[in-house]
Amino acid sequence: MNARPGGRTARVRAAVLEATYEELAEHGWSGLTIENVATRAGVHKTTVYRRWATTDGLIADALAATAADTWPMPDTGSLEGDLIELAREIVRGTSPVFEAVIAAGFQSARARDALRDFYTRRHEQAAVVVVRGIGRGEVPAGTSPEELVRLTCAPLFYRYFITREPVDDAVAVRSARAAFAAAAAGVLC
Repeated sequence: MNARPGGRTARVRAAVLEATYEELAEHGWSGLTIENVATRAGVHKTTVYRRWATTDGLIADALAATAADTWPMPDTGSLEGDLIELAREIVRGTSPVFEAVIAAGFQSARARDALRDFYTRRHEQAAVVVVRGIGRGEVPAGTSPEELVRLTCAPLFYRYFITREPVDDAVAVRSARAAFAAAAAGVLC
């Protein structure tokens, strides 16, 4: 007998992954336990252990599920405007879960790999705004879409995780404008 798509297995997985993110938000990476995830998801802990076995597995699967979601890309009519909106999305996305997932990537090889895959997928999705900008002649044809996305986001991550400085809309706009100026000058070819 074949498993039914959207059946009990899919519902349990969705509940467990949602509970994983909720537990990360409440307790962080160091406080994440399979027992608490199971309780929050309303399933027995053996159900969680059977499928995921470790908290690393929970985080990896949660990131994989999130990466599979389509990230809606802005279309403001200009590359600079699109980069500003991407940077603003990073600022809006900063949260205790964001911090916990990044922290997990430093503690677990499996979480690190899942995090890298997550951001690879996000960079691929965001590349469309750069490709449109190249098509409109806003930046040189040889501009690397992924590098421009990284350059837009890097100052935000640096301030948020390294210097622990505030990250707000003004910082997002400044970061995006600097990245756009570098790309327009041909630095990313």
